[in-house]
Amino acid sequence: MKNRSITSAKQGDDTSQQTVELLAAASAAAAEDGIWLDVIRKMDEVYNDLLQYEVSLEEKNAALEDSQQFISSVLTSMSDLLIVCSRAGLIESVNPALVSLLGVDEKSLHGRPIFDLFADEESRQNAGRLLVERIGQSVADCEFLLIAANGGAIPVSLNCTPRYSGVGKLLGLVITGRPVGELKRAYQALRRAHEDLKTTKHQLIHSEKMASLGRLVAGVAHELNNPISFVYGNAIALKRYAERFGRYLSAFHGGATREECAALRDELHIDRMLKDLPSLIDGTLEGAERTRDIVDALKRFSATDRDERQVCDLQEIVERAVNWVQKGISDQFSVHTRFDGRLSTLGSSGQLQQVVMNLVQNAADATEGTSERNLVIAGRVQGEDVVVEFHDNGPGIPAANLGKLFEPFFSTKPVGRGTGLGLAISYGIVERHGGTLTVENHPLGGGLFRLSLPLAST
Repeated sequence: MKNRSITSAKQGDDTSQQTVELLAAASAAAAEDGIWLDVIRKMDEVYNDLLQYEVSLEEKNAALEDSQQFISSVLTSMSDLLIVCSRAGLIESVNPALVSLLGVDEKSLHGRPIFDLFADEESRQNAGRLLVERIGQSVADCEFLLIAANGGAIPVSLNCTPRYSGVGKLLGLVITGRPVGELKRAYQALRRAHEDLKTTKHQLIHSEKMASLGRLVAGVAHELNNPISFVYGNAIALKRYAERFGRYLSAFHGGATREECAALRDELHIDRMLKDLPSLIDGTLEGAERTRDIVDALKRFSATDRDERQVCDLQEIVERAVNWVQKGISDQFSVHTRFDGRLSTLGSSGQLQQVVMNLVQNAADATEGTSERNLVIAGRVQGEDVVVEFHDNGPGIPAANLGKLFEPFFSTKPVGRGTGLGLAISYGIVERHGGTLTVENHPLGGGLFRLSLPLAST
């Protein structure tokens, strides 16, 4: 029994040992399989990364190709000349405009000194100063002579700009320019356009002046009618007096007796006519002078006196403008003026009167529909300027329109009531006189225009 128990125990030990060995082998195999799985997963990740890198590289290559095509199309389309050179002055790149101008092969220019392009020694020396003395500085509008295809010289205007790397290292120069002949033609075209613009501007000013004058024709006609009627009535009286004096003188020189002459003198009222004659003549002269003054004022206002500069009395200009505007307005429009002394400025009387008439007319239009239409004009000297303010009792100016009132063709009036040029032209006239014209809403209501002009030295 004892031996059998020992044998059973030994067999049990052998079985346990085999089990342990089997488990160890299984564990080793499992560990080896896990390593291979990790390797396979890493390979998959690396492959996926490679695929992504390849896709990204293809996209970048496509973008680079598009950029190169874009740059190439821009260089081809440029009408200006382009030269890219190194610090040593060797040509690295040019555009087709330069190749076409010089009549050479593009490849033959690469690597050549930029000095080979110039036709004279002065141009080469100037280019040397750009590359040596002023390297790293921008240069604008330098004139050079380039060698033409026929061996002649082509004057060009070049601009030079330094070229740097991404880290700020100076790599060379970028030179752009165009033939001077093209610049001269462009300048001439610009000058013609400028002259046309000036002519158009003066025509607009004169047209607006004529439009203002047209609106005042009725008032001016009424103002002219009084002295002309006075002169006409006196002329008729003088004609009748002349006939009576003629009858009396004929009788006197025809041998009539003293008694007959005396009777005729009483009949014709010769004595009364002689007393009345001086007043008739004075009245006729006064009417003629008033007519002359009105006509002269009209001529000064309508004349194109843009270059005229003389000392002007602003109070006189304002009073004349107010008088004309009021005579052209059918409804009651009261204007009150207040001036602190003599207000003188240097400028064109006709143009300044046009400005004042526009401001007064705008005040009259703004107060339409108001029960009592009033405009207060106050003038004063403020420092080195003459300031005249126009304050009406209208509804004021909407905030959205305050910044637009001096824009050409902007108008809040109905169609047919205004051109939209009056305030814009007035603003330009004042600006040319060295002054300012501003607008705002008065704290007490209504619009307030402020005209400021330099005070004339006396």
